[in-house]
Amino acid sequence: MANKKVIITSIPIVIFTALVVVFWFSLGNDPTELPSQRIGKEVPEFRLSNLHNAEEFFTNQDLPNKPFLLNVWATWCVSCHVEHPYLVRFANQYPIPIIGLNYKDERVDALKYLQKGGDPYLFSIADEQGTMGIDLGVYGAPETFLVDGNGVIHHRYVGVIDNRVWNTIILPKMKELDPNLEQLEAAE
Repeated sequence: MANKKVIITSIPIVIFTALVVVFWFSLGNDPTELPSQRIGKEVPEFRLSNLHNAEEFFTNQDLPNKPFLLNVWATWCVSCHVEHPYLVRFANQYPIPIIGLNYKDERVDALKYLQKGGDPYLFSIADEQGTMGIDLGVYGAPETFLVDGNGVIHHRYVGVIDNRVWNTIILPKMKELDPNLEQLEAAE
């Protein structure tokens, strides 16, 4: 009987200890650093329409031949509304092309959104069915991929790009991809 009491009273202590260990090891994890199978690989092959002209299509051959950002966004994404003014400012302030991937969105809504809030994108790809997003391993929006001039993905950032993220993550990594960007100053 005494052994049963010891076992029963030990169970909560063991569970608590296991939870403390799990939480302790997860403290160092950055939730914006989701693993991606695409790191070190080229942007997946695609043929999707131009957001601004459904009759025109973009493919990998249309991607810039210098380092760029591929930004996944949508009008239904609340965080994208927070991020958008920053992207507009960064597009005007820095010589880094930003390609938009409008993800699972209504074309009319997306065009109104860009007209109202400004268009930071060199061009916007309409991914209405989410096929390119799936190929990229997108969990949702916003997500941004840093891509070199050969179309190889070097980094994936999940979440809103604001001044802090731009200055501490995006700009330093873009400078690594393109030494010509070395002289660029941090955003204010």
